[in-house]
This record gives sequence, structure tokens and C-alpha cells, in this order.
Amino acid sequence: MGRVRTCRRTATVARARALRRTDTRAEAYLWSAFRAHRLEGWKWKRQLPFAPFFLDFACTDAPLVVEVDGGQHADQLDYDARRTAFLEAAGWRVLRFWNADVLTNRNGVCLTILDACGGPRPAPGD
Repeated sequence: MGRVRTCRRTATVARARALRRTDTRAEAYLWSAFRAHRLEGWKWKRQLPFAPFFLDFACTDAPLVVEVDGGQHADQLDYDARRTAFLEAAGWRVLRFWNADVLTNRNGVCLTILDACGGPRPAPGD
């Protein structure tokens, strides 16, 4: 028997797809370092729906969320703090980087993220 999709689920999937199509320059630049297990074997998802939020990048195996923030986030620090607290209560670790940091120091950002993941992902069977 097939799975019945609710209107809410369909809308959530459509919103996630739209966010993936309209990512920022910094998100696209970071995604190019993550996609296809390029960051030392870790699998990443982008614009992952989670409860009422969409996570910029998520590694479910770590479990780690990476948020890439633009200038608008300087005005919504309370919202971001509540969002981070919600995600941490659900068992996620959250790292936040400014767009400028990603665009000017992607390697440093990736090293910080890799450290938070626990280093290179062990090969299967190790």
C-alpha cells in the first residue's frame, strides 16, 4: 500500500525544494564542499525540514547542524537563540557561520565543521 501524503507534508517538501533552488552564494559554496561525501566521508543534507524549521545543512550521523547566516540574522539574535535551544534539546549540535566567513575562509570553516563531526568518518567495517 502506498504512503498517503498530507497537504502539510507536500507543502513542506515543496518549500525545502524551493529553498534548495534559491540558496545564497555562501550556502552554494559550502554545499560544494559537502555534497557527495566530500567532507571526509560525512553525508550532508541541505534545507532539511525538522519540526517547524528548515536546517541549512544537517549531518544526521554526527548529529550536527550547520547554519549559514546573512546580515538579517544580526537583527534576530533572540529568534536564533530560541531555535538553537530547540535543536539542542532535540539532540543536535549547532554551528553558525556568517556568510562572509564561508566566502572568505571556506577551508577554515570546513575544518571547524570536520572537528565538530569528530574528524574523518571511519570507513565501513573499521
